[in-house]
Amino acid sequence: MPNLLGFNIEGPESVLEALGVLAAIIAIHECGHFFAAYFQNIHVSKFAIGFGPILFKVQGKKVEYSLRAIPLGGFVGFPDDDPQSEFAPDDPDLLKNRPILDRLLVISAGVIANLTFAYFILFGQVLTSGLLQQEIFPGAAVPEVLSPSAAAKSGLQSGDLILGVNGAVLPAGEEAVFDLVRIIKANANTPLSLYVSRKNQPLEIKVSPDKSIDGSGKIGVQLAPNARTVKVKAKNLADATVRAGREFRRLFLTVVDGLKQVILNFSQTADRISGPVAIVAVGAEVARTDVAGLSQFAAIVNINLAVVNTLPLPALDGGYAFLILLEALRGGKKLPDKVEQGIMSSGIFLLLAIGIFLMVRDALNLGIGELL
Repeated sequence: MPNLLGFNIEGPESVLEALGVLAAIIAIHECGHFFAAYFQNIHVSKFAIGFGPILFKVQGKKVEYSLRAIPLGGFVGFPDDDPQSEFAPDDPDLLKNRPILDRLLVISAGVIANLTFAYFILFGQVLTSGLLQQEIFPGAAVPEVLSPSAAAKSGLQSGDLILGVNGAVLPAGEEAVFDLVRIIKANANTPLSLYVSRKNQPLEIKVSPDKSIDGSGKIGVQLAPNARTVKVKAKNLADATVRAGREFRRLFLTVVDGLKQVILNFSQTADRISGPVAIVAVGAEVARTDVAGLSQFAAIVNINLAVVNTLPLPALDGGYAFLILLEALRGGKKLPDKVEQGIMSSGIFLLLAIGIFLMVRDALNLGIGELL
């Protein structure tokens, strides 16, 4: 979803709801790791939501539970390399001393927990309030027009539907928004003919995009796909199982396709990557407009977290799994501890750096009134 206008957040309740959803999703992921270790009698020393300085902690009999300052995820800590650990280095219940399959189960359990949680969120929603489904039509909707702006001066109004520009018909869905954004940005100070539907009446509106500081065009509108939302409830448990599975598959494929686009076309899609601030902002907006939509928001964030964590990158679950699989291919021979620690430490540093950058960028976007 492109950031066209920044986010409209009204009321602390919606922000708290979104924060609660994000915290719950992180907790579910870490609980997957924690219980996969616990039920295998693997020693665990820490369970944390967030990174960095500790805001609050409780010391259990064996485990320290904490809430930390940087909301970029969480972690489950193991005493394997703790010099002050009470366990002997050859203790068979240290994670590092367990067989490969035991360790893979612990590493993959976070992803499994998020995917399972996402499915049951959708299952519960389709049984109760109903799944939100969209009927997509050609063109782009205009939820808001800023004033003063080029769009307001031209007579464009909130509620209008832009069906075409300069004789070209816009497609359906998000592609219509992306195409229109691209055309507007490429035509600063150049008149454009917008073909508009207002209350089912056709109009042609001429607008000349203002020139931004970076030279791109902007007209001062918020854009969204031209869609109508309907709620679909299941008739019975069997119907709920099928509908939840269908929606889970749709969301999963959407996330995978989005990640693929980011990887293959990073220079063009980097601005679509959101950090925790943007995620909370979007969640707050969803909660403000439709609490039922918060369930599907939670499901897609769960799936997103799960899919991203499967990437074989340092500090992600996929990175740890890759090292374990590499060990298996080497006939059970591990990489030297210093090499593994160096790889993971660099990954954690990079993850924090990217996360902080996204937080700052998204926080700045929250205060921007007009980007397009």
